[in-house]
This record gives sequence, structure tokens and C-alpha cells, in this order.
Amino acid sequence: MTAPAAEPKLASRAPDVAFIFKKALISALVALVLFSLMIGIRTEAGPAGQLIYWTRFGDLAAVVAAVFGGSIVVELLRQWWGPVGTIRIVPPSVQSTLAVARRAIAPVLLIFTFLVPVIFYDQRYILDLGILVLTYVMLGWGLNVVVGLAGLLDLGYVAFYAVGAYSYALLATNFGLSFWVCLPLAGILAAFWGVLLGFPVLRLRGDYLAIVTLAFGEIIRLVIINWQSLTGGPNGVSSIPRPSFFGIPLTPGDDGLAAKLGIEFSPTHRIVFLFYIILALALLTNWVTIRLRRLPIGRAWEALREDEVACRALGINTTTTKLTAFATGAMFGGFAGAFFATRQGFISPESFTFQESALVLAIVVLGGMGSQLGVALAALTMIGGFELFRGLDQYRMLVFGLAMVLLMIWRPRGLIGHRAPTVFLQHSQAISSDLVKEGHG
Repeated sequence: MTAPAAEPKLASRAPDVAFIFKKALISALVALVLFSLMIGIRTEAGPAGQLIYWTRFGDLAAVVAAVFGGSIVVELLRQWWGPVGTIRIVPPSVQSTLAVARRAIAPVLLIFTFLVPVIFYDQRYILDLGILVLTYVMLGWGLNVVVGLAGLLDLGYVAFYAVGAYSYALLATNFGLSFWVCLPLAGILAAFWGVLLGFPVLRLRGDYLAIVTLAFGEIIRLVIINWQSLTGGPNGVSSIPRPSFFGIPLTPGDDGLAAKLGIEFSPTHRIVFLFYIILALALLTNWVTIRLRRLPIGRAWEALREDEVACRALGINTTTTKLTAFATGAMFGGFAGAFFATRQGFISPESFTFQESALVLAIVVLGGMGSQLGVALAALTMIGGFELFRGLDQYRMLVFGLAMVLLMIWRPRGLIGHRAPTVFLQHSQAISSDLVKEGHG
């Protein structure tokens, strides 16, 4: 007679109060040590060059108290959700509601994005912020091909962003080519540089790959600064042409789009037009990425990400796999760079520093490597969050860093972690015992 199956362990036990307060106290002490000089004491150079300082112990106490209380909340939530191997005490109705919300968030966000210029037509700040967020969404989706799908850590992605921007700026200003002609050329040139980067790093992995890509990004920036006869050096490139609507400029003159349509001209028309251009480019990036994931090259990227040795053993050409990943991601970065140049009308090397690469990489990692929706949500949160906390001055980066730490505690794989292969067997299948040494597959 067989013993009855063990009942799954429930995560409904009483919280360990002593353990929670111990962890909260340790977190508070660490916060006190870290922030005592950052927040508790403020120093500044005086008018005569002397060092003056003043204390802000009240603010320091508030931060330490917030860390103490936040640590308690985090531990309570962890015990409420339960460990991985337990049944979580979340009602089935709540679970079904969350599942429906996860399925509906993507189409709801898309519809809202389409309606942003309509809803906020008279708010230039919201439109500009939306364009900036969509630009980083596109950059995040482009880097997601390299980092999230192929598993190649790229710290120099801003180099392709710069190549696309300067390609469009130089072609448009020197040869008079339109935005729509230069856009594919910028993507092709950026992809070419992506292949050039891919060749030297074919045998590199992990930290070594990251260092080489970081150096590549710095090389491109230094070349832009020092090649003054071509790029203008630190002065950059100005008077970059704006995009037109099928050859019709969005200007107040008689040949402008507003005059031809018989409507009153408004500077907002150009902003709305730029908004829908970057939205179309971002959706194109998303669609191409999703299609590529289902093709053999996309499955090869995923195999390379999981295990390069096994990927070689399966007969996959890792050379072409890596080069196509770098080229595809670089092409999307070039498209975003060309749009950035035409939107700004002026570019300079200061716009393409390592901080941009770090920000895009943080968007990919926090959103969930391999997740398109996660990257979009992370870009919205990070770029929008920067603007939301702009009034906090010196506390802005502190709040931002605290949010990132909390996110990595709750969601180590990002907002929407996705590492499942695109194509897999739905059901396990037995194989003949002649094919395996153990007997039965």
C-alpha cells in the first residue's frame, strides 16, 4: 500500500518577527554609514576658498527610517508571497485578474501611445517626453537583440547610435539628401560598423567582451571629437534638415503642408509628425525582432545565449550568428541615431557618451532580457521617472538608485523576465531505448 502524496507546503506560517527586525536594523545601519557623508553633512567651497559645511541630520534620520521601514515591508512581502516551492497565498480570483492584466497591458499601451498626440496636443512638454521615451524604447529593443537574445554583453552600443546620427547629419548637410533617403543609409552604415566590431570579439565572452565593446564606443567618440574636418569636432554639426511629408515641408510658407491642406500652421504639427515617425520606427523594430526570433537565426541566437559550446556542438556557425546579432542591433541603433539627429537639428559628441550606453543597458536588464514589453515598460519607467523626480535635485539619483535596488530584489530577472525558447516541445516525448545508454528516454 503506497503512502499518500505529501501535501504541498503552504506559505501561511507566521512571520519571523525577530529575523525581520534584525535584517531591518542591519539595513538601517548600512544606510546610516553610507548616507552620513552624502546627506548628513553638506560641504561647499566658501567665497574666500575656505571649506564650509552644515549638517542635515533630520534628512539623514528620515532616510534611515525609510530604509528601516522599507526593509520590514520587503521581508513581510517575501514571506507573504512565499518561496518558490510553496503555494502562494494569493486568491485565485486575484491570480486570474493579474493574468488578464498582463495580456491586456501591451494593446492598452499601444492604443494609448497612438492617442498621446491627440490627448496632449497642446502640451509640448508631454509630446517631447513621449518622443524621448520612444527613442529609448527603440534603442532598448535594438540592444535587446544583442544582449537579451544572443547573450552578448555590449557596453558600446552608443557607438552605433552616434554612427547613425552623424551619417544622416553629414549626408543631409553635404549632399542635400532627404531624411527618408538617409535613414536606410544610416542603418546600413551602422550595421557595417556592427560587423566590424563583431570580428575582433568572436572569441571573447563575458567581461572581456564587455571591455572590448566599451573601448569601441570610446574609440568612436574620440574619432568624432578629433576628426574636425569631417565631423566638426567638439562643435558638432548644426542646421540638420528636418524630415518632410512626402517631399512637402512642415513650414509656415505657402509650400508647407498646412497651406496645402488649408489649415492654420502650428509648430506642434512638426512635433506630432516626429512623434509618429519614431513610433513607426519603434514598431518596425519590434515587429522585425519578433519575426527574427521565430526564424532559424533567432533560434540560433537563443542557443548561443544559453550555451555557446552546445551551440557549436549542434553545428551552428557561431561566427555568423554573432555577426548577425551585432549587425541587426547596430542597424536599429543607427535608425534611432538618424531620428535623433533630425529631431534635434544639432548633434555633438557630448550626446554620445558612455552614460547613454549604460542607460540603454539598464533599460534592457531591468525590463527583462529578451522581453519586448519589459524593455518598453522599463524605458517608460526610467526616462519618465527621471522627469518625475526632476524637482528633487540631489535626491533624484538617490531615489532612482533605491528604485532599481528594490526592483532587482523583487524581480531579479527584470520586470518581465523571458528566457523561454521561442520554439520548444509542448509535450515530453519518449525515445527508443536503443538511442540512449540509460535505457529509456
